[in-house]
Amino acid sequence: MKSRLLNLKRVQKQVFLVLLDIFFIVFAVYLSFVLRIGKAIPSEIFDSYWIFISLPILTILIFQKLNLYKTLLKYIGTRFILNTFLATTMSCLIHGFFMWFFKETLLPNSIIPIYWCISNILIIAYKFLSKAYLYSWSHFLNDGKPTIIYGAGSAGIQILKTIRKGSTFSPVAFVDDDKSKHGSLIGSLEVYSIKEISKLIKTKKASVLILAIPSINYERRKELLKILTNFPIEVKQIPSIEKLNDDILTTDDIKHVEVNDILNRAVVSPKKELLEKNISGKNILVTGAGGSIGSELCRQIKVLEPKTIVLYENSEYNLYKINQELNKDDNIIIVPLLATVTNYKQLKTTLKKYKIDTIFHAAAYKHVPIVELNPIEGVYNNVIGTYLLAKAAHEESIENMVLISSDKAVRPTNVMGASKRFSEMVLQAFSSIKTNTCFSMVRFGNVIDSAGSVVPLFRQQINSGGPITITHRNITRYFMSIPEAVQLVIQAGSMARGGDVFVLDMGEPIKILDLAIKMIHLSGLKPVDDKNPAGDIKIKFTGLRPGEKLYEELLIGNDVVQSEHPSIMQATEECLDISVIEDCIDKIIIARKNQSELQIKTILLKYVNGYSREVLVN
Repeated sequence: MKSRLLNLKRVQKQVFLVLLDIFFIVFAVYLSFVLRIGKAIPSEIFDSYWIFISLPILTILIFQKLNLYKTLLKYIGTRFILNTFLATTMSCLIHGFFMWFFKETLLPNSIIPIYWCISNILIIAYKFLSKAYLYSWSHFLNDGKPTIIYGAGSAGIQILKTIRKGSTFSPVAFVDDDKSKHGSLIGSLEVYSIKEISKLIKTKKASVLILAIPSINYERRKELLKILTNFPIEVKQIPSIEKLNDDILTTDDIKHVEVNDILNRAVVSPKKELLEKNISGKNILVTGAGGSIGSELCRQIKVLEPKTIVLYENSEYNLYKINQELNKDDNIIIVPLLATVTNYKQLKTTLKKYKIDTIFHAAAYKHVPIVELNPIEGVYNNVIGTYLLAKAAHEESIENMVLISSDKAVRPTNVMGASKRFSEMVLQAFSSIKTNTCFSMVRFGNVIDSAGSVVPLFRQQINSGGPITITHRNITRYFMSIPEAVQLVIQAGSMARGGDVFVLDMGEPIKILDLAIKMIHLSGLKPVDDKNPAGDIKIKFTGLRPGEKLYEELLIGNDVVQSEHPSIMQATEECLDISVIEDCIDKIIIARKNQSELQIKTILLKYVNGYSREVLVN
């Protein structure tokens, strides 16, 4: 019976509720006569038959006007009660006015107020009892999402108090690792084992789980999240212990678990001396300052108290955003420059005028398919921009220049990766000549939530109901959070001696399909697959894009040593003489002038190890 009712179409459910409301309204009128007259079948009923017709019709129309039939039974709460009182009150007042105006004497005056009390009790009671029967008794008086609280300690109890004040979440159970607490009641909620989460999702219709264990260690958190990604339940977490101790927690502080929380990465604490070495008290230039990596570089650099940060960016909007964010401290000079790295005179002027000490070169075209379709501009921006900046840095004797590179530079199958590898060789060539500038480069994989990353794309696709698009079932990628990557970039630059290729330890590569499924589950949804054809989000495989690899690498050769930082390796790789680089630069500039993709790709093919001959086929 329950499953039949739940599987009815929405229109059928609404019609069914209207019929039930009519029944209870008529029954309420009848009880009003019985209580007023004192007989089981009062004769006055037949004299006032019209009220058995008018009251249901008018009340149902007001219910409809107040959208009571648009509210899902599962989510009715205090607002429904108020609207029910309003509807019955309006109906009774209209009938009372009608009786007074037309001098209706056959109907006792007290019938209307008696009816008002009975109808409200009957309608509200049957709706909430129906909600409890069809869904769960646990959220009988709450219209929020049925929620499990993981952690029956002091933090969990505080979360329970907080969410009971609002209507966003409806607590249905505690889950705790402590066996001694299992089966006990805390705040009228029973405590269960983690093994019973699947049962709670089914029996109590739980759709949200809040992690209320702020002091949990990394290993246990990793293990726990790995378990939870197997369930279609939205996982949220509480803020820091400090906020809990301040007793100012609100439901707005309960946040969704971020993707970096499920990457199974142990983050190594940064070394303060390495962070500060090339930044504190110095003048810093960040190219691509408005991008995802560049903007995070600027944020972390500002914390390290430099003298000046020059924001070098060719996107007006991105420059405006990062300048607005950073320009709130008079002690640190923030200089926003709308500029491009392919303008040599502008670069030279900037380095001289602001007496730059350290350059972080993050400006680049990085989107693989876009650069593949626009190889001339992609290579010109990435290679020529890097060369001109390195040349200006060398000529102005800048202390340090750090290039932000990519794992796609290793045996590249696309123009973007080849351009990044050539950019690395540009810095290696400058390091081989007599120079006062320490050139280095840092190579790493994908960063979460960066521009072009799959993570924000998947999040957007899940929010819009799918499908999630993946190029290949077996495609894998390395992942790291933006803040962690930037911390390591800054530290790597501080360890450079000249010409260094630093490679960040990205951990184990992650299968993109597994990442998508975890993100779907942590959103409280189910993927559509062979085992679950009635799931929520479809996964669509679109085929590898031009130049896309199934997997990425971080090293070209095997000549790699561990640096003084456990998450940073140092590689020795082949490089070109500066004369060869300069000859290639001239040819790239001519190729761009002639708009010759073939010339561009021929240069990359000749000098970039691993670049495929297939790129010459148009």
